[in-house]
Amino acid sequence: MSTVGQIERATQDRVVKLFREQLGYKYLGNWEEHPNNSNIEKTYLRPFLKRQGYSDTLIRKALFELNKVAGDQTRSLYDINKAVYGLLRYGVQIKAEVGENT
Repeated sequence: MSTVGQIERATQDRVVKLFREQLGYKYLGNWEEHPNNSNIEKTYLRPFLKRQGYSDTLIRKALFELNKVAGDQTRSLYDINKAVYGLLRYGVQIKAEVGENT
């Protein structure tokens, strides 16, 4: 690993330590070589949304919309990140059925 890579890894380790020890986050490990690594981990997101009381239909539609926005390679990385942040911050505006409220 290059010197720059070593410095970056050390910085990441310090950030992980901060999140675990001071903020109480659960660390899932280094996923650098994790199979099927994705920016959106449905394995964790789906059960979380279910515990929040969302229906399977809304979860499926929300994950579809989130993946669609995150995977839109016609936009710049900045615009994609901004759009994903908007969905995470303000919610995905979807309806379970036609005519229902979002």
